[in-house]
Amino acid sequence: MIALIQRVSHAQVDVGGETVGQIEGGLLVLLGVEKGDDEQKCQRLAQRVLAYRIFSDENDKMNLNVQQADGHLLVVSQFTLAAETKKGNRPGFSNGADPAEANRLYELFNTYCREMGIVVENGIFAADMQVSLTNDGPVTFWLQV
Repeated sequence: MIALIQRVSHAQVDVGGETVGQIEGGLLVLLGVEKGDDEQKCQRLAQRVLAYRIFSDENDKMNLNVQQADGHLLVVSQFTLAAETKKGNRPGFSNGADPAEANRLYELFNTYCREMGIVVENGIFAADMQVSLTNDGPVTFWLQV
């Protein structure tokens, strides 16, 4: 599983002109599910995302995780993160999980994060979404388990 995380001061996702998820501070998580991913990887990635220390402390050092910074998550499914891009001019998507399994693990990721006490907003799986954000820093990291 892959999470592209961005520290944001604002992020929202719209579907059909309607806002379906929005946060004012925290992490925008673009989540990709690959073939072979399972519940164990899903739980491990959720733990890593929530524990990753990318928020500034009182000394302006990246020492706080999203929970310590009182942030929220906006989690958006993004199958293109699993794309094969090493050759050619067109991405290949054979590394991506079957849509039904990807949706199951996407929902499970959200559940794990909520169970760890964080507010989670979402996009809509497999929808045509418009995501807007203000990247704070900019700070962006690629986490993979």
